[in-house]
Amino acid sequence: MAFKNIIDLHTHTDNSFDGNHSTMFMCETAYMKGLRAVAFTDHVEIDGYYRDNFDRTAIQSFFEVAKARSAFNGRLIVCVGVELGQAVYDKPVAEELISKMNYDFIIGSIHNLPNQQDPYYTDFSDESIDYYAMLDEYFQRELELAQWNKFDSLAHLTYPLRYIVGNYGRPVDMSRYSEIIDEILLTLIKNQKSLEINTAGLRQPIGVTSPDESIVRRYRELGGKLITIGSDAHYAEHLGAGIEQGYEIALRCGFDKIAVYQNRMPTLIPIE
Repeated sequence: MAFKNIIDLHTHTDNSFDGNHSTMFMCETAYMKGLRAVAFTDHVEIDGYYRDNFDRTAIQSFFEVAKARSAFNGRLIVCVGVELGQAVYDKPVAEELISKMNYDFIIGSIHNLPNQQDPYYTDFSDESIDYYAMLDEYFQRELELAQWNKFDSLAHLTYPLRYIVGNYGRPVDMSRYSEIIDEILLTLIKNQKSLEINTAGLRQPIGVTSPDESIVRRYRELGGKLITIGSDAHYAEHLGAGIEQGYEIALRCGFDKIAVYQNRMPTLIPIE
């Protein structure tokens, strides 16, 4: 199925520590690929805000994206966004940033537990690692983030599975998390926040979106109405990657619209 409106609301420029291309080049690529809208959501990891210079890169990203939005006006909808990592680990810092920056769109995410490394760097083939204990705390932190409620879309809800399951093939019985995942989803619904379908896993060893279709369907069953879809592109060539598959998942789960945010307000765009 071909879709008219390809909208990618989770992307990273070289203002992210793991990004690779300039904002203007990303916009040019998005336009050439025929995207209708893109949000640039560079990393701001709140638990390393001053230590790792996110206080500076946040400003750089904001102004570069605002400049690109002006340059591509009428050709590409460009949303000024941010991926706020671990906001609940230092809420005053996160809230001060939000108050200073006139963002269109804020993604909330948890990449690592307090004072621990991102699971991207963890060798889960080490059998001494209790990854269930890690996941127990991870989903508690996701719930805390959902309850904090100062973001627009909850990113890649099952993020650690990219590495535990995808890269290392370790089994995870997700049924043990069904209750807390329901609580997270119900919190999003109550607060009228979006759930992100992150398509990065479709081009990674795990081979599924984050969260996968079963959780997207559960969100809908519980009354969820707002979803965003993002490629999590860190390279220009990945802009829009997997968005059509994300749309197909959304349609199968009962959604016929996706949310696009400007000035922190969602507009529902038909999937067509």
